[in-house]
Amino acid sequence: MAILQLTHASILNSNAQLLVLPVNNAGVVLDPILTRAKTLFPDNYSRYHRACRDGSLNVGSCLINKRTREQVGLGISSNGNQPNYIANLVISNHPYHLARTPWLTAALIDLQQQIMPLIRYQGIRRVALLARPLISGKPRDIVSNESLPLLTEYLQDLPKLRIDIHLPKSVEL
Repeated sequence: MAILQLTHASILNSNAQLLVLPVNNAGVVLDPILTRAKTLFPDNYSRYHRACRDGSLNVGSCLINKRTREQVGLGISSNGNQPNYIANLVISNHPYHLARTPWLTAALIDLQQQIMPLIRYQGIRRVALLARPLISGKPRDIVSNESLPLLTEYLQDLPKLRIDIHLPKSVEL
């Protein structure tokens, strides 16, 4: 059973082995954290953007990339807090559209199915999930009210995993 923990810490400084980033299938990122992740992990962004252009990335799916490590130059990471895998959780069809509950549910099921072999065979034990694109900040928004329970419902049954759900500072813990 997975341990889910809510946090306000920066997701880009976490020591997670798998980083889960909610994205759209248009290939456009507007969230400041996603934009920073685009520059920090260019191999992930290029593969995600190519899949969006090809039309092979559908709403409600998940694209997991194994990161390539840079061997020379300033891109070498000496700290151990860089993720080995990045999951692009496709929760909407446009950067200005909010996630819909069926799309988020389908994407979480796809993530759950793809992460099981990584837990079993690659030893993944720490996951960080960016929740800001899932929460609109409007108290009456249905998706915001349902997203955290959906995350709990679909991710808590994963074995031997610690999942940090990174919330914006404006959300109370």
